[in-house]
Amino acid sequence: MSPSPSSPVEVVWTMGDGTQVRCPGPGTPYQPDADPKASSPDCGHTYQTSSGDQPGGVFPVTATVTWNVTWAGGGQTGVFNGLTTVSTTQVTVISVPALIAGGG
Repeated sequence: MSPSPSSPVEVVWTMGDGTQVRCPGPGTPYQPDADPKASSPDCGHTYQTSSGDQPGGVFPVTATVTWNVTWAGGGQTGVFNGLTTVSTTQVTVISVPALIAGGG
């Protein structure tokens, strides 16, 4: 199997709560039948505080993807390593108090 012409090398997530998470490779492909409440199988983050005290009540989350791109055209080929794309979104994190039920 030959490598893809463009391959994500890593994703660096800046979570907005002071945490940065580095995930190698392209990540896990989306599976429509996966449990949406399950933890990430290879790279994840759990917020320890709500976003209520943040400006706008949200955490700004940024994903920076580093790519290695192989190209061919006009009788030539080449590689661009270390190209990046950046995307940012706003995430609301709520706090849900735990319910502890005692037994007899």
